[in-house]
Amino acid sequence: MRADARRNYELIVATAREVFFEHGVDAPLDDVVKRAGIGAGTLYRHFPTRDVLVEAVYRQEIEDIAERARQLAKERPPEEALAEWLREMVRFHVDRSDLTAALKAAIDEDSATFQYCKGALRDAAWELLSRAQDAGIVRADLESVDLMRLSHGLGASAKHADEAARERMLSVVMNGLRP
Repeated sequence: MRADARRNYELIVATAREVFFEHGVDAPLDDVVKRAGIGAGTLYRHFPTRDVLVEAVYRQEIEDIAERARQLAKERPPEEALAEWLREMVRFHVDRSDLTAALKAAIDEDSATFQYCKGALRDAAWELLSRAQDAGIVRADLESVDLMRLSHGLGASAKHADEAARERMLSVVMNGLRP
């Protein structure tokens, strides 16, 4: 992709993230066009359908979450990094449930995007989990997929909970991860 086309692509995805977060994934794509300051043709050249744009936005969200796990692994002690990442995963599930639902409606679980996102999250979880296991602060029998399931469960149950309730649930999970 040429540099200017790449910039437009990234601008559209970043702008769509903002618009979708503020107004939901059903927001008019004209809002994305106007806010990005591009023409409709530029949008549709990169993203011929709303589903393709939703897929790109979701993929970027997952890449950001995976990068955050790597960053936390470098910057924080293992238990603190794991707890903070789970906290952020819960926030993602609560804040981005519309995006996730739209993606699941648009693509099937065998698609390249779904498999990529699943792998990226599993790898991110593994990086944090393996550090915590090596430090002896979480159970040795846990797998990264266990963390993914826990984060999904926490996110689903936290959707209608306040911050204090979310922290209590996270505390219960963190205690359950210990050997």
